[in-house]
Amino acid sequence: MKHFRYFDALARERHFGRAAEACNVSQPALSVQIKELEALLGAPLVERTARQVHLTTFGAEFLVRVRRVLHEVDEMSQLQRGVEGPLSGSLRMGIIPTVAPYLLPKVVRTLSERLPGVNLLPHEMITQSLVTELLESRLDFIIAALPISEPSLREFTLFDEDFVLVRHQSEANLPVPPADQMHKMKLLLLQEGHCFRDQALAFCDVRPSANSVVMEGSSLTTLVQMVSAGLGITLIPEMAVPLETEHANLSVSRFNGKIPKRSIGMAWRKTSPLGKQLMELGAIIRQTGQEQIGKCRSVI
Repeated sequence: MKHFRYFDALARERHFGRAAEACNVSQPALSVQIKELEALLGAPLVERTARQVHLTTFGAEFLVRVRRVLHEVDEMSQLQRGVEGPLSGSLRMGIIPTVAPYLLPKVVRTLSERLPGVNLLPHEMITQSLVTELLESRLDFIIAALPISEPSLREFTLFDEDFVLVRHQSEANLPVPPADQMHKMKLLLLQEGHCFRDQALAFCDVRPSANSVVMEGSSLTTLVQMVSAGLGITLIPEMAVPLETEHANLSVSRFNGKIPKRSIGMAWRKTSPLGKQLMELGAIIRQTGQEQIGKCRSVI
């Protein structure tokens, strides 16, 4: 199993140094283990170059089976936890960047009070990466925008939240533009890969390559600060309003008529032995999230 986990990490990182770091071992130690595995199999798994590691044809085929084994082993390791009652031990959680800063601190505090035996291990990534990590058993559950529409995953809705319009303070008295007029304005959006970007583009009926998109940022914080500097307008989820707009020269407005929104939820593998406990965990996070949404709406 040690050989398998090291090979899985190497295939994921495509670099001996990064793979060793991910496995908390030295690079020479990981290299020795990979060579041992290749000797046991009688065939090379990787092609070593100066900058990157490439899987051989055999290595790519072997990786599929290795990950299948690791998935089953991880499921078995959770089997006892799944029948022992209250959730306890380490729990690997993934969460998208447009939710993490606004929900995670409250969730961590709440769980420390209500489930003191749980050691939450959060990982922040975009949705596509989260789903991949979850399917490959490197995460126990994720929090992301729904639907994910992956047949092997169970989805659990937590809360819905609206998007709000953020403009420079000098535009506070201007009417809120309807969705079909947003494409005429200078939009600041998140970089490709963020589901929130796609949702904002869909609402504004803007093509990703449109000239109206004047900047792409890596975080909502960056976008809001650029709006404060007078570079354009943006949309943010209402949960982000208190934190992102507290000390900025901004105007925050709700849309009329067609209101953009998203559904945030949890997802985990249908085969997970922790399914019942994750449902109970989801109920706690749902209550926490809905309370946060209520507080945010009171300040908009």
